[in-house]
Amino acid sequence: LQQALHSHLDNIPPETRTGELMGEFGRLYEQQYAVALFNKMRFDIEGGGGPQNQLLHRKVPLKNKSIFSGALFQYLEENKKWRNRFLFIPDSYNINYYENKQAHDRGLHPKGTINCAGYRVLTSMEEYLELLNTSLPGVKAKVGSSPFLKCATQFPLILWHPYACHYYFCVVTEKEQQKWNAVFQDCVRHTNNGLPEECKVQTPTFTDAVRLYRQAHGHYGTWEMMCGTPPQILANLVMETLLPEMRDLITPKLKGKMHEKQRNWMLISDAVYGLVQSQTQAQYEAVVQSCEAGRPPLETTIRTDMDQIITSKEHVTSKIRTLVLPKAEKLLKVSIQPYISSILDALMEPTSRGFFEVRDLFFRELVDMSKNLLNDGNKEKLGEHMEKISMLAFHPVKMQSCYEKVETLSLEGLQQRFDVSSPSVFVQRAQILMREQMDDAVYTFEQLLHQSLEGKEQEDFCKTIQRCQDRVVKKFDYDSSTVRKKFFREALLQIFIPYMLKQLTPSCSELPRFQELIFEDFSRFILVENISEEVVLHTVMKDIMMAVKEAAVQRRHNLYRDSIVLTNSDPNLHLLGENPPIDWAEEYGEGLEELDGENTGDPEVQKRRRMKQVVSMIHIEGNASVLPNESCLEVPAVDNIPEEETEVRSDTSLSQKSEKQVPNGTKEDLNILKGTLQPKTHPQASAGRYDQKFISQYFSK
Repeated sequence: LQQALHSHLDNIPPETRTGELMGEFGRLYEQQYAVALFNKMRFDIEGGGGPQNQLLHRKVPLKNKSIFSGALFQYLEENKKWRNRFLFIPDSYNINYYENKQAHDRGLHPKGTINCAGYRVLTSMEEYLELLNTSLPGVKAKVGSSPFLKCATQFPLILWHPYACHYYFCVVTEKEQQKWNAVFQDCVRHTNNGLPEECKVQTPTFTDAVRLYRQAHGHYGTWEMMCGTPPQILANLVMETLLPEMRDLITPKLKGKMHEKQRNWMLISDAVYGLVQSQTQAQYEAVVQSCEAGRPPLETTIRTDMDQIITSKEHVTSKIRTLVLPKAEKLLKVSIQPYISSILDALMEPTSRGFFEVRDLFFRELVDMSKNLLNDGNKEKLGEHMEKISMLAFHPVKMQSCYEKVETLSLEGLQQRFDVSSPSVFVQRAQILMREQMDDAVYTFEQLLHQSLEGKEQEDFCKTIQRCQDRVVKKFDYDSSTVRKKFFREALLQIFIPYMLKQLTPSCSELPRFQELIFEDFSRFILVENISEEVVLHTVMKDIMMAVKEAAVQRRHNLYRDSIVLTNSDPNLHLLGENPPIDWAEEYGEGLEELDGENTGDPEVQKRRRMKQVVSMIHIEGNASVLPNESCLEVPAVDNIPEEETEVRSDTSLSQKSEKQVPNGTKEDLNILKGTLQPKTHPQASAGRYDQKFISQYFSK
């Protein structure tokens, strides 16, 4: 493979392309670093307004938790065979695969680790072959006729990436496929979530530098490969240019049958991608270290001359506004305003349905817990149920019904006009917000319930649960409205701003002359290109704010008006957020059971065996014995939140605020939750980001 790479890539060595990109990116990063540092220090002094969240936020939600583990079949490229593999997914959402479960339990290194950033999860060979055909023009495969890959079962799971190697798995039942698909989708969703908000300087610096680099090369609009770590994103940026050149150069030289050409192309692409990542990693770290080393003198200048820098910036802004504003307002009136309402509607309906489903799911889980506690209501059972509910937001199978609602989001007819490559950018961001809202609701409920039960030997659990649930749902409704309105504004900005910049750039060639108006000592903190974009942003922001405000005034999708502000509505609640995490199984249950082999002497092995698992294993239905090659192997982990529905679950939604609003078929469940009605006998009742991540390049200003 190395020989093939050298022979094929002599004319376009990846080192050259990476060096060219990193040279230009490094200059942009240094420029934007000083601007981001100034904005951060100014914000620290002046602060920012906005509604205060009513729900508590869990700081480390997945401490001592793993997401999933289990066995399935994996296709091995080296010997062209399917083999049983044990997969373990920790709280990092990276997929580790082992030879078998014993290798994992003994603490051996995994045979491989998959970082899911940029991947897509496919559940059919038809989908995969369609994407495969687009990767190598002129080499087409047909379903059924291509021997490229023969799946061992009817239920494949394929991880596809435009540059990196592909991973092939399969399972033996549709139920397994659905569960693994939900888990893999969550891994992709998590790793695609963007850079950490906590880095108030590095994150906006990086995103601005990447955006400006792409704009300089004519690429505006959303970019699906803006995902993963900074070196991964930079590698994606290199491959965006390098891959077409490689394809034109290498395709004519590939020999062999059709499937051999496709396989060789993927091996070459993966090898080049890995090489480029190693280069961007080293060069990016050097750029960051250089900027961080020069930070102290910059901070000194900013603290000393903050007022003068602000005054100078306002003066230059007024001059640039005179040039840019008339053109921006004309473009806004003709090409933006007619589409704001329709795009907002397209965003609101599926997103709001997803948040409503989050509310319903939270309510249904509490109903189920109340029913089970009525049958056997003691603190041990309560601890057992709360241990499961505490991780509800991170259970991808449970949350799948919520995520599916927003996956219907479509911008049909508008994507090409506004250069939106795919709505997946907005879908995944909305799903992450839904997960955060669910965990905030669950965590707040945990703290309220725990406080209510302190020092009480016996309690009417149903009434206590109802009181706590009522408080949480009210707060959820308010926070849900705030989060969704913020999401709608950011999404509209991300759609319109790149389009406006692309249209206005040719007519704003005079901008560089305004740099002369800036005092030399302040020129690192004031860039005319950034100011020009701020003028454009403020121009369209007024119309976006008005559109979202009108939707709230009309109470569409249960949005609250901006005038409804809950401040200090529950001041004592936020004090609970400082409490340590609640271990329900340890405090109310019987604690952790003694594990086999606990005295191994290896603390890492003991920690791994005690780690609680969010998603439960699938159990074979009926009395059928497990086949020797069965892909669903038993894993002795805590059976948290089994996604199989118990017989006591309500079949209808219980999301309404009052009993009058609840359909007739669910009033019995509501009364049970309130403790005013005894349930029927159920034999099996006790069985069973302004957001830096999303558009930091605009809001960091």
